[in-house]
Amino acid sequence: METVIPPSPAVLLPISGRLVGFPVRRVYCVGRNYAAHAVEMGHDPDREPPFFFQKNPDNLLPPGQDFPYPPRSSDVHHEVELVIALRSGGADIPVEDAVNHIYGYAVGIDFTRRDLQAEAKKAGKPWAAAKAFEHSAPISAIVPAQTIGHPTRGNIWLKVNGDLRQQGDLDQMIWKVPEVIAELSSIFTLAPGDVIMTGTPSGVGPVERGDVVTCGVDGVAALSVKVV
Repeated sequence: METVIPPSPAVLLPISGRLVGFPVRRVYCVGRNYAAHAVEMGHDPDREPPFFFQKNPDNLLPPGQDFPYPPRSSDVHHEVELVIALRSGGADIPVEDAVNHIYGYAVGIDFTRRDLQAEAKKAGKPWAAAKAFEHSAPISAIVPAQTIGHPTRGNIWLKVNGDLRQQGDLDQMIWKVPEVIAELSSIFTLAPGDVIMTGTPSGVGPVERGDVVTCGVDGVAALSVKVV
């Protein structure tokens, strides 16, 4: 069928060591999935059911591009995260089968307009504007799981201008990767091309124009982004 306007092109992420791209369908994010971060945000870190929010596929910022400081905010925070890229999906995926649906992994940053988020929370309103804005999710190239396996441990870190701001370990996740996939698939029907940002360790904080943000998950990937 013809379209009345040109369709938007697919969002493609680079794959490490390969000349093909990974087409993105949806972007899911897990909130407060590290206990220390839950505490710093004023919440109880006990193991309660995870909650999810979404960014848009075109919010992803591929490696090698600058992050433009967004309008309508004066308090933008960094949040480094392990990212999962799915090769297959389904509904009600069993925990024990979850990793079989993973194509690969990356590291990403969930930039957040913290001031807009705080205002929305105080008013009891949704905070999509704080999360799903343009270029709000810088992401590294995807590394296939067949290359690195399925990491359960590993240093996750973020620096601003060389100063260490965030550091944790993947084994500190409240909900581990297979559990995240299983729980998410009980709410949504997952599909090939879905990307999941799995939460951030403590130490989130503001960035300013001119800052250089570097981050990584040891054994997975690293990323460098300049704030402009």
